[in-house]
Amino acid sequence: MANSSIRDFTKYNRVSGATGAGPFLVDYVVIGGGGGGGGVLGGGGGAGGYLSGSAYSLPAGKHPLAVGAGAPGSSTNPKSMASPSRFGPFYAIGGGTGGTSNDAPGAMGGSGAGTSYNFTISAYLNIGIDSQGNSGGLGRGNTSPFGGGGGGGAGAAGGNAAGNAGGNGGNGLASSITGSAVTRAGGGGAGVRGGTAGTGGTGGGGAGAPSGTATSGTANTGSGGGGSDGTAGAGGSGVVIFALSTYATATFSAGVTQTSTFVGVNRVFTVTEAGPTDTVTIG
Repeated sequence: MANSSIRDFTKYNRVSGATGAGPFLVDYVVIGGGGGGGGVLGGGGGAGGYLSGSAYSLPAGKHPLAVGAGAPGSSTNPKSMASPSRFGPFYAIGGGTGGTSNDAPGAMGGSGAGTSYNFTISAYLNIGIDSQGNSGGLGRGNTSPFGGGGGGGAGAAGGNAAGNAGGNGGNGLASSITGSAVTRAGGGGAGVRGGTAGTGGTGGGGAGAPSGTATSGTANTGSGGGGSDGTAGAGGSGVVIFALSTYATATFSAGVTQTSTFVGVNRVFTVTEAGPTDTVTIG
């Protein structure tokens, strides 16, 4: 941001903070909970929806606040859904859970999940929706080694299974809202039988496994869990991060877990736990 822009941002929020009336300019990153991987030759879980922006004019007052839970890995249908995250008007949906040999397509979500090994046709079921993420990858087909598709990440689609390997999870996106670049919302890698499992996408995506238990997505990144021919990994929980001028205040309801730090002229809040009825009051 140019120096003149910093001065304008500071002046705007100083006046708003003095009156307590707002509106206030905020930067934000909101990521939904990550999808779980698929068990039994399953695909990787998709990352939670990823929303970000800067200098959004937010009115003073009470605003809804929620951090989405990741979905467990699953070999059954219907699957548990990853929960959404929310900050004011910004609503990031949960990621899709990976397909299995029992229900081959991957689920749609903020980023779509990878399909199981025996699903090789693109379909709406594993897409990323509402421009919040990317699609999951496709399985190799009913040919050994049996590999699933990788889960979509916030920055890239999940990889298709190829050769003797399951698909890799799509990479996440980096943000410097907390003062240094951090990548979040990677897709989960796919499971495989008789080959090499897919790797998790950058930003916390869980690695797939050829057997046993796959890796879960990293907590508070909204990343997808890895698929497996055994037990799939769970999706990582989401996160809400917002930057507010130091001239304004933020008061949280009792169920919120958050930390804050100062970055330039802003105070940056990282919310790691908040339920569906929690709020933040800005004034």
